[in-house]
Amino acid sequence: MDFKTAEELLEICKKENKPISEIMRLREIIYGESDADEVDAKMMKSLSIMRNSAHKPLTEVVPSIGGMIGGEANKLEKRRLEGKSICGNVLTKALIYSQAVLEVNASMGVIVAAPTAGSAGVLPAVLFALQEEFELDDNTLLKGLFTAGAVGCLLMKNASVSGAEAGCQAEIGSAAAMAAAAATEMMGGTPEQCLDAASITISNMLGLVCDPIAGLVEMPCQSRNAAGASNAITSAEMVLAGIKAAVPFSEMSDAMYRVGKELPYELRETALGGCAATPTGCSLKCKIFGGCN
Repeated sequence: MDFKTAEELLEICKKENKPISEIMRLREIIYGESDADEVDAKMMKSLSIMRNSAHKPLTEVVPSIGGMIGGEANKLEKRRLEGKSICGNVLTKALIYSQAVLEVNASMGVIVAAPTAGSAGVLPAVLFALQEEFELDDNTLLKGLFTAGAVGCLLMKNASVSGAEAGCQAEIGSAAAMAAAAATEMMGGTPEQCLDAASITISNMLGLVCDPIAGLVEMPCQSRNAAGASNAITSAEMVLAGIKAAVPFSEMSDAMYRVGKELPYELRETALGGCAATPTGCSLKCKIFGGCN
């Protein structure tokens, strides 16, 4: 059940006549030397932590360490409850939950890094938005998590999920690709469609720089989690409608990695470029850490 490339994964899915989620689950059982119940329990624990981090800020103020974010999810939720949202239920809820998880992360709360802390809001946002809108059970969400894990595994083996190595395209982009694949399987897509959705998502976020203001995972990370969740939902909708990715997933992940390596170091999590280097970004850094003239 082991695989190193997307092509190998699809070949196993075809041979075994199983979805990506089941192949990834069997891989964890076999190579993790765990029994099925243990693997499922660990994944259910991750789902529980994701759910808590996605909902906690809606009822409790969780100010961030740097003071730059906090309360954004609640503002979006209030607008939704007032019937003013312009995005529709699925996308609006995804925006809310993506903001919420980053608020929990920035306040030193417990989150699931999927694949990183700075991109942790994307996957749970998509999972829970779809669950609530389409009345999906937790077992369906677990399948989504396994599928997301398979995509994350491929990206770790063949590209990167690190902003310091390959920019935010490797963090938010990877998280969004994982979420897109998860959403596609959860809504009835094939293994090929799951990887097409992941490929489209990465192509949409290709070149995204990593430029955290003051070096903190707050701004613009929080809003980019919302963008990643939106991207994932859009890509899943496209492939479920029968639209194919122009570039196969393996080639797109290679392209993402090459682009990341070509980014100047100022745009790879050093807080020396992009949003972090704007006058306002520098001012916020001085306000938080002091020591500026």
